[in-house]
Amino acid sequence: MKTWSMPVSAGKSEIRPCALCGGEIFKPALECEGFSFVKCKHCGLVQRNPQPDKNEILARYSDTYGKDYLSYELENEAAFLKLQQLALKDAGFSKLEKKLLPAQEQRSEAPSILDIGCATGALIAFLRDKGWRVTGVEISPSAVYAKNERKLDVRNIPLEENHFPDNSFDVILASHLIEHLNEPKTFLKETYRILKNNGAIFITTPDISGFQSRLFGSRWRSAIFDHLYLFSRRTLAKMLKTVGFKVESCHSWGGLAAGVAPKPVKRIADFLAKRLNCGDVMIIRAGK
Repeated sequence: MKTWSMPVSAGKSEIRPCALCGGEIFKPALECEGFSFVKCKHCGLVQRNPQPDKNEILARYSDTYGKDYLSYELENEAAFLKLQQLALKDAGFSKLEKKLLPAQEQRSEAPSILDIGCATGALIAFLRDKGWRVTGVEISPSAVYAKNERKLDVRNIPLEENHFPDNSFDVILASHLIEHLNEPKTFLKETYRILKNNGAIFITTPDISGFQSRLFGSRWRSAIFDHLYLFSRRTLAKMLKTVGFKVESCHSWGGLAAGVAPKPVKRIADFLAKRLNCGDVMIIRAGK
């Protein structure tokens, strides 16, 4: 039932204040095997505490486990791409694309898009073929695959270390990334800085306020060691607003994980989760 994750380790960790409000008073949220999540008593954000420090996390995405992650990404690449395309469509990306791409005849260059955590580059390769000027950021060995096999501009260092100029990109994508970061608010501040005025950011992440997390608790598929934060749509929207973004929409999907129930039951649960907007994965679109 769980999402793929690296093994639980006993590396260096630290207690961190709430990433949303800075609070230091927490209550237990999810008790998992070898680690736990707590909930801020002030704002309700759910986060790992203690959590691995930044260097520990970067090391986990390097060669040792990064190669396993690359194999996982390649094996599931087609399915992941389809899910990303469907999510972006739900969030209004197609309308934005129609607005930007035809205008390139009057522009000196094509509209720009940055995919942070782009993995093997399947999505930005697809977008490049449609006329976008694409850039990726990926710290795992998947970046090497994206550069060598797909000839993409993918930076193999964390976002902040790229020092992109202000107002660089028309659109920013971040799929299943923000929940892995020690400092998600710092990340959002950086994306706000490099996004153009009137640009849009699309963030996909598990939704702890969805049906599955309520049903399964600590057995929820997204309650894994790799995830440092489990956002609800309320806490993520609030964090986006605190750095200046305007939240424009939120859509969700995922009623039951594969293998949990017979396929007919899963199909009904997935339909209802999307229809009622109570799925366990969400995509939030926000503008600058």
